[in-house]
Amino acid sequence: MTEERASFGSKLGMILATAGGAVGLGNVWRFPYMAGQNGGAAFIIVYVGCVLLLGIPCMISEFIIGRHGAANTYRAYSRVAHGSAWRFVGLLGVITGFLIMGYYGVVAGWCLQYVYASIMGQLGGDASFVKNYFASFSTNPIQPIFWLVAIMLATHVVIIHGVRGGIEKASKMMMPTLFILLLVIVVSSCLLPNASKGIEFLFKPDFSKLDQGVFLGALGQSFYSLSIAMGCICTYASYYTRQTNLLNSAVQISVIDTLVAILAGLMIFPAAFSVGINPDSGPSLIFITLPNVFNEVFQGMPVLGWLISIMFYLLLTLAAVTSLMSLHEVSTAFFFEELHISRKSGALIVTISTTLIGCLCSLSLGVWDRLSIGGKSLFDVFDFVTGQIFLPIGGFLTCIFLGWCVPKQLVKDEFTNWGTVSQHFFKPYLFLVRFVAPIAILCIFMHQFGII
Repeated sequence: MTEERASFGSKLGMILATAGGAVGLGNVWRFPYMAGQNGGAAFIIVYVGCVLLLGIPCMISEFIIGRHGAANTYRAYSRVAHGSAWRFVGLLGVITGFLIMGYYGVVAGWCLQYVYASIMGQLGGDASFVKNYFASFSTNPIQPIFWLVAIMLATHVVIIHGVRGGIEKASKMMMPTLFILLLVIVVSSCLLPNASKGIEFLFKPDFSKLDQGVFLGALGQSFYSLSIAMGCICTYASYYTRQTNLLNSAVQISVIDTLVAILAGLMIFPAAFSVGINPDSGPSLIFITLPNVFNEVFQGMPVLGWLISIMFYLLLTLAAVTSLMSLHEVSTAFFFEELHISRKSGALIVTISTTLIGCLCSLSLGVWDRLSIGGKSLFDVFDFVTGQIFLPIGGFLTCIFLGWCVPKQLVKDEFTNWGTVSQHFFKPYLFLVRFVAPIAILCIFMHQFGII
């Protein structure tokens, strides 16, 4: 018997909270670029296939472990593994989420700074001005840390109010707001002159660009976009009720995540192509290219440009905060359950420690650039270690654990809600999690290191 545990108050709250954990900055700055540069609609088709073959099975696997274990990610794995060494896969998820939160908070702080800068009209000027603005701000020893602390405190306030009063309530407000902002900007972008070129760039299928690298890139994007192996999904699933249909929930969350990514493309490319700017990828897209795009597109309508800029960076901030909430909850649940302390004390430990990590990561980009390993800043080291090593290893081991080590009947009972929902998809799911997903994750891992 598992101890009584908090749960989400409604199915909508559960879906929005879990989707909020998956939807993040990567949906906005990575997916659109990859789609545009790798065959447009052809890439999107491949990506959807990867979500079906890799993303959803991996998500369901974490759902099963989380709900069955009914505890923080480490203890959930330990309960399913009956205390065997497989429990350390759960600990790896906790550590991964903890480290990601540290440097991710830095980028989230940048988004919040850009909301302020947009409101104050500080982002006007030509391309070189915008580039210099970002370079000056991101390497400043004070400003990024101020915004980092602000966004970490905001996340902390949500977490200390618990699952229903904090995470669920905040998700019900933030996720609809995010979608409204996204749709408003998409409509504004698609109505611009020559916007059709950007739409065509994103949606015109070019199957000639599909090669091994594109397929592996789509696999990797589907894996990271859904927040696999960060502990978020497993932790949130520990708050699911026995009545929650895990397959339906995984599909719904994946649809929301993919929809946000595609809408982000419709937000970015029409605006960029309307002024003849070819968008790039990564932070430069968000913090350098797009402010310049807004300046050029709306130079004849400065008020509208001002509003769009504010809405865009507010959207990014919301996406960042929902992800931070899920990452924070992973570590908070671990500390207060494993150390037998109050939830507020656990949350405080997480907030202070991850903020300190974020401060070091931020300073490594500027005045403390000596904080580097192998020529990489501490910020880049955290990104590399978590994204390219910990996540693939955690996802791979989870698939092996659930597919081959956990009793098949336990997996089937959780998947089918103890025989109350359809069993038709159980065998395909088990095949995917045993064979397809581990091989796919192994390919992603090797591709990242240039082996294949």
